Amino acid sequence: MSTSPACDQVLGFTLPDRDARGRVVRLDAVLEKILSAHDYPAPIRDLLSEALVLAALMGSLLKDQGSQLTMQVQSDGGALDLLVCDFRDGELRGYVRHDDALLAALPDDPLLSDLCGGGYLAITFELPSSGERYQGIVPLEGTSLTDACERYFNLSEQVPTCIRVGLKPRPGGMTAGGLLVQHLPDGEEGLDRIEARMDHPEWEHVAILAGTAKGAELTDASLPLGDLLWRLFHEEREVRVGAMAQLRRGCRCTIQHFQSVLRRFADKELAEMRDDQGLISVDCEFCSRVFPIPM
Repeated sequence: MSTSPACDQVLGFTLPDRDARGRVVRLDAVLEKILSAHDYPAPIRDLLSEALVLAALMGSLLKDQGSQLTMQVQSDGGALDLLVCDFRDGELRGYVRHDDALLAALPDDPLLSDLCGGGYLAITFELPSSGERYQGIVPLEGTSLTDACERYFNLSEQVPTCIRVGLKPRPGGMTAGGLLVQHLPDGEEGLDRIEARMDHPEWEHVAILAGTAKGAELTDASLPLGDLLWRLFHEEREVRVGAMAQLRRGCRCTIQHFQSVLRRFADKELAEMRDDQGLISVDCEFCSRVFPIPM
């Protein structure tokens, strides 16, 4: 498991002269820990890895403590049944539910359409400081989840966005990285809806530069994230880089959390859930553990 300081981090940056902001992220040990909870086949492993990178890129745009981004992929008759991952305060988690028999019938290198058979991607933002919660849904069109996320920002948020993701399987694990850049002509105002032109000359310039990011660079554990930004944008007059944020694998599977959830059920429903020892078994898909909860 790699301990490189260039991994499991997200770095925010802005290009003031171009009215653009962005995030760059690389996952290694955190990703390995999340994937190790289930024995995923390679196509499912790769799709979840891509989703976790996207969740880290988009979730790190949220500024307030306790804010959460959740991504959910719901397929329509594909080998993948459900994918869920979320990001909150630097913590990532995710899992996939799939059908092994349907997956075995697919080509060795299945497309997104093969895995999902259509379906949709739902992206939910929860902002506890203001009590806001809103969701955007886009169809699973294109070749990747990255395409679907770009479409979400470009169409639903009206924020021109370029996203690049790279995956690097290795013996015993996976390294994954990503870059997100957005055009904000009215300044960085969180996730407010901003009307922006996709053909704005400043944005076209930034999108071309961001589009040159290679998967090998995004996943190179020996390449610090700041150095990667320098490679991409060194001709700019100014690149403002924020503080590096460490990422962690997170799961809320505690007895106290499950008890608080179960208290929402009626006494009759709780009685039906209890076993002979008076315990209620709760299965956490994120960490693949079963918790006996006294209620």
